[in-house]
Amino acid sequence: MKKSKAIDQLTQFIIENKEDFYRLAYSYVKNSEDALDIFHESIKKALIAKDFLKESDSIKSLFYKIVVNTSLDFLRKTKKISLVDEETLDFLSTGREDSYQNIDLKRSLEDLPIKYQSVIILRYFEDLKIDEIAEILHINVSTVKTRLYKALEILRIKMKDERI
Repeated sequence: MKKSKAIDQLTQFIIENKEDFYRLAYSYVKNSEDALDIFHESIKKALIAKDFLKESDSIKSLFYKIVVNTSLDFLRKTKKISLVDEETLDFLSTGREDSYQNIDLKRSLEDLPIKYQSVIILRYFEDLKIDEIAEILHINVSTVKTRLYKALEILRIKMKDERI
């Protein structure tokens, strides 16, 4: 693929899917500013990695891989506790009525180890296929299936325990 064509396709792909990638980064760091930083850093890394693009089909998996790895690198570097962002703080301080939609599921998902959290997020929230997840995370398809099964089993047990 020609370099200018690769950059054009990459740029177009990022523009068309920017909300999805921001949401993906946010699902890891739970902070809007950090998610934006990760997204911007991912764009920079993608432009540097443009030489690895051989065909347009690899743009999707390349950029997902970059966003996931940048998010994981950020978490490793900061190892910070997830703080409440200003929007949530403002919402909680207004005294509005509590909303408990899927809060147990959200907490249970956040409690999963990151290797299980990643496959759940990519499969069910980003709607990626198992082979795409394997490519993004650099693991075997069978490992993805195993982690999905294990993660769902852990979630099922946690959700059942929280109902009792």
